[in-house]
Amino acid sequence: MIISVKSVSLREAESLEVICLMDNCVDFTSSISRREVQGVRTWVAKRMGKEWFEKNFRLPKAEHGLSMLVTVICDGKQYSVLFDTGVSREGAVSNAHGMGINLGQIEAVVLSHGHYDHFGGLLSFVKAIGKADLPIIVHEDMFKTRGVASANGSVRRYPEFPRETKIRPAKYVKTKEPYLLADDALVVTGEIPRETDFEKGYVQHRAFVDGEWRPDPWVWDDRALVVYVKNKGLVILSGCAHAGIVNTVLYARQITGIEKVHAIIGGFHLSGKECEGRIGKTVEMLKKFKPELIVPMHCTGWRGAFAIANAMPEAFVWNSVGNLYAF
Repeated sequence: MIISVKSVSLREAESLEVICLMDNCVDFTSSISRREVQGVRTWVAKRMGKEWFEKNFRLPKAEHGLSMLVTVICDGKQYSVLFDTGVSREGAVSNAHGMGINLGQIEAVVLSHGHYDHFGGLLSFVKAIGKADLPIIVHEDMFKTRGVASANGSVRRYPEFPRETKIRPAKYVKTKEPYLLADDALVVTGEIPRETDFEKGYVQHRAFVDGEWRPDPWVWDDRALVVYVKNKGLVILSGCAHAGIVNTVLYARQITGIEKVHAIIGGFHLSGKECEGRIGKTVEMLKKFKPELIVPMHCTGWRGAFAIANAMPEAFVWNSVGNLYAF
């Protein structure tokens, strides 16, 4: 499959804030040495005040899913976008409420791809945000019937992606190409070309087409978010990186025309026997980008995260649900 590259004019953001609403891990006791990163107790107490904190704060819970609240400030204006919604119906929404986050500030929802551990909480977020015509940025492949093959050849069917009637009064915006949000200060990459020779997609992935399960390894709906932060460089947020996290970074630089990568945050999909063999080459390439901050989450797996920590100890941060990343 050939993807035509469409460049975008990405506006420079004055600042960027990313709050992890859901991930596979909670770690409330380990120290954090990076000034850009604050644990949930620290930032919530500062932002909400002592009285609110003591009365209302709840430690967030983890689950096998991902969700991030992304807030960009450009020309003094603030824009908030929700990136993925976790796996359970209420988990990420409940975490947000426990941190005192006003979900009504969200102006758009972006789904990284159409797997249930990223859209599970979508309907609850739509209700909590409560806005008519709330745009939910999707790709048409998210509506496929999908599953994963086991060693014996059987296929476990994934939960179905919510149909349009389920998400009203919100609305789906379908796009395969780069899509600008937040007054052009944030871009959804759209389909990501596969350039590397070692990022082979999700080999066990299947799609139900014409009455049968067929191999569907490339997961073409996989996209990322990209922000260009003033005096920093690109901050790249990945959901699962089924396209390959290296391919994702390469494409982010290509469509924006910006080479400097400041931070890479999200799922890198290096877990599982089919993916662990690419850890070495992936880490080697990631190191060449020279990110000043790298935060592997969700589907990266402990082997991948451990390799990244060893290769880039100064840049590496172990994520916890509730962490705030401020650039």
